[in-house]
Amino acid sequence: MADWMTKLPEAAQTYLEGRRLDEVECIVSDLPGIARGKAVPASKFNRQDFFHLPDSIFYQTITGGWGEAAGADGFIEKDMILKPDMDTATAAPWTGDWTLQVIHDAYDRDHNPVPFSPRNVLKRVVDLYRAKGWEPVVAPEMEFYLVARNLDPGHEIKPMIGRSGRPAAARQAYSMTAVDEFGPVIDDIYDFAEAQGFEIDGITQEGGAGQLEINLRHGDPVKLADEVFYFKRLIREAAMRHDCYATFMAKPIADEPGSAMHIHHSILDTTTGDNIFSTADGAETEAFYHFIAGLQNHMPQALAVIAPYVNSYRRYVKDHAAPINLEWGRDNRTTGIRVPLSSPKARRVENRLAGMDCNPYLGIAASLACGYLGLTEGKMPAEEFKGDAYDGDGDIPQVLGSALTLFEEASALHDVLGADFARVYGIVKRAEYDEFLQVISPWEREHLLLNV
Repeated sequence: MADWMTKLPEAAQTYLEGRRLDEVECIVSDLPGIARGKAVPASKFNRQDFFHLPDSIFYQTITGGWGEAAGADGFIEKDMILKPDMDTATAAPWTGDWTLQVIHDAYDRDHNPVPFSPRNVLKRVVDLYRAKGWEPVVAPEMEFYLVARNLDPGHEIKPMIGRSGRPAAARQAYSMTAVDEFGPVIDDIYDFAEAQGFEIDGITQEGGAGQLEINLRHGDPVKLADEVFYFKRLIREAAMRHDCYATFMAKPIADEPGSAMHIHHSILDTTTGDNIFSTADGAETEAFYHFIAGLQNHMPQALAVIAPYVNSYRRYVKDHAAPINLEWGRDNRTTGIRVPLSSPKARRVENRLAGMDCNPYLGIAASLACGYLGLTEGKMPAEEFKGDAYDGDGDIPQVLGSALTLFEEASALHDVLGADFARVYGIVKRAEYDEFLQVISPWEREHLLLNV
């Protein structure tokens, strides 16, 4: 056995016990969160310390087009150096042979982290916290739909057919019977997660037809982002086995709730290990309020990162289980910023604005960046909102174009996420948005063709 294989994470070693490793998938997340990379024979991986991919993978739009973001050198597709993080080695249990996946970090030819690689962006934000003596802790919640196979983009997305032979029912939140409808898919999700060494905190039925939520245990932001990155692929593969699709679109079905990636945050003092949101006697600290203020003051500028597509803004609909504003409240799911019930030790702040369609590295990085700015600026938030926040007016951008304009002007946020990342991200998202604006929708043909 190669020396590196003896140092694999425990779950990977268990997966390979008594078996011969055939292949290693060397992967990196692009801006949308798609796994890019190469699959290599295990024998070749054993001989390589790194591999190359062109930096243009970070300039590509979700449709396969390109943003003109290459910088002063021009679009020459320079090779990056991709180095494996062996702590991320995990099984690909849906494959026909014995395969591992390994997430790689991207460096330039001078061995500096590529600033617009999403995992590097998150690492940068976490390092800023640690330089202040803080250890950020997050817990993401993943919402998604299981839907019928959709082979024609011109057709509406339909709920999947459950084991009863009927389409998945809506408005059955927390129903165990509804969860049982998807039993075979969920069984594979659990099996794949166990093979990969991931601990699921729970699976529940959400309010939409075929909509589920998976909660993950709290922990290190980079590790949790890695898990969400892996989970999206894992869930898609489990669904495909049962003749349906898993979709992480923010709003795949009209008149159904959208899918969020709620992010819970707490911050520990690196010296004492104490939660800086709570005093010794359990009261809320100024840092707690400053973090909330950071989300309120900077999240509009970050929205283009946590709601990255035109479809993302269809989720922010009043009374459809998604926030329309940046109010904060205790145990109030109508506010964009929620403080869940917890002990003082576990006091945390939940950002409910992020969509499940965002890149997990960038979504968590943007949310933490807003909180970091709040902690360093020392401002206080608005008064706690009490009551139904849907009764108020929305105070977040309603379309991607407006959100991109705010992001492009957000110099303080750029300082935290990295100026070069902000430049590349803005150019690529503008290219996507401009492409979308060239599409004539069925609504326009139906209502404008003969009437205007």
